[in-house]
Amino acid sequence: MKNQKILLKIIKYINSILKYTNNVNYTEFRNNSMMVEACVFNLSQIGELVNKLDKEFISNHPEVPWFKIKGLRNRIVHDYEGVNLNLIWDIIDIDLKVLKEQLMRLDSKTEE
Repeated sequence: MKNQKILLKIIKYINSILKYTNNVNYTEFRNNSMMVEACVFNLSQIGELVNKLDKEFISNHPEVPWFKIKGLRNRIVHDYEGVNLNLIWDIIDIDLKVLKEQLMRLDSKTEE
């Protein structure tokens, strides 16, 4: 149950980011500091939640890039000024949709 609740929270943060950036291109994203800050905050929250998943759950689902998610969170939190907006945009534009699909499949299978 714990892992399922965490997955639902992560999906909620992903949905927020996708909503903020719907019909937005990289230039619009980069030039909107409020959008950048909101998305970066949500990405850091996703990483924080991944840290709360059971180690066994993580090891049972190696198809999800858990360690990259945690690594991004650490880069954001410890070097906010140095965050590469091109990388953040690629994550938002490409990776988040894939991650959401993976997590939704896991959520539908998660039973504890």
